[in-house]
Amino acid sequence: MTIPVRIPDHIRDLPAYTPIEPFEVLSERIGRAPEEIIKLDANENPYGMSPCARERLAGLHFGHIYPDPESRALRRVLSDFCGVPAENLLAGAGADELIDLIMRVTLEKGDAILNCPPTFGMYRFDGDLNGARVIDAPRRPDFRLDLPAVLAAAEKQAPKLIFLTSPNNPDGSLLPEEAVDRILELPLLVVLDEAYIEFAAPQDLGRSASRITGVPRRENLVVLRTFSKLAGLAGLRVGYGAFPSWLMEILWKAKQPYNINVAASEAAIAAMGDTDYLRRTVGLLVAERERLRGELAKLPFLQPFPTFSNFILCRVTGRDARRLKEELAMRHGIFIRYFQKPGLTDCIRISVGTPEQNEALLTVLANLA
Repeated sequence: MTIPVRIPDHIRDLPAYTPIEPFEVLSERIGRAPEEIIKLDANENPYGMSPCARERLAGLHFGHIYPDPESRALRRVLSDFCGVPAENLLAGAGADELIDLIMRVTLEKGDAILNCPPTFGMYRFDGDLNGARVIDAPRRPDFRLDLPAVLAAAEKQAPKLIFLTSPNNPDGSLLPEEAVDRILELPLLVVLDEAYIEFAAPQDLGRSASRITGVPRRENLVVLRTFSKLAGLAGLRVGYGAFPSWLMEILWKAKQPYNINVAASEAAIAAMGDTDYLRRTVGLLVAERERLRGELAKLPFLQPFPTFSNFILCRVTGRDARRLKEELAMRHGIFIRYFQKPGLTDCIRISVGTPEQNEALLTVLANLA
């Protein structure tokens, strides 16, 4: 039988994105109950959502009614939280939806985007999905941005977009302000992903480290944020972005009308009203990050990198990194992320857990030393 629809080449050849497996899948695979698993592989917030968010979800009354297509109540709360006018804010089903939406409204087939790997894999995935030419300006061996390479690629390839992450995933480094300022001088749209920014400045939940308040004054800056890490809402998929006014007009036309479900919106609003809980959990994770990194550095086979996020990237030396990851999972029920790609050879990434989770990991690693 002849298939009546021809799949475009760039979709047919699209490399699949490899997501992190959920608790129930991990539980079945290793034969352990979910509560026995220590999940440190996806940078989730181990403290979960605030009691206020849980209470709001328990009392949800309008799940049978379509949500506000403009997420007005959520955007008002976000405006107060991040200091950006609500008319410059757009909510998404995670920042992932917004990354794809930006590309869909700005790119024509064959347009270029600039990527700075190692970094978040969704930029390349969505670039491929949207038929873009993905131009790489690789980071230096210590994960610093190679600014001369970025500038050269921008001049030669004329990309429409550049995606930058600060703190960067998977290493946790912050972008120097002067580098961002120089890139903002280029004739392209700068998309700055600040998914982990709250952990870079825990005293004010990221505000002093963020570039988000500058978005309304610029024509070429977008800043993305998420509730997944800060507020423990990864499972509800809610994020947001600040956009220049000219782009907001286009995004309103192109986004799915009911992209933020009622439960996600209500939980996010409640979380933003419980900043004491957010500050406390972020503070706990930052303190544990510093303790955990110090203890990991004592192990002869790990070289942890500096980080301003809620995870720690380590180079594994003198032993097989993949085998280490598998041994932690299969024998001890501890899940971490393993990387084996350019710039990330023999690397693991450990999400910062609770003190008890981190101590369990350290005990196992110490016995392997």
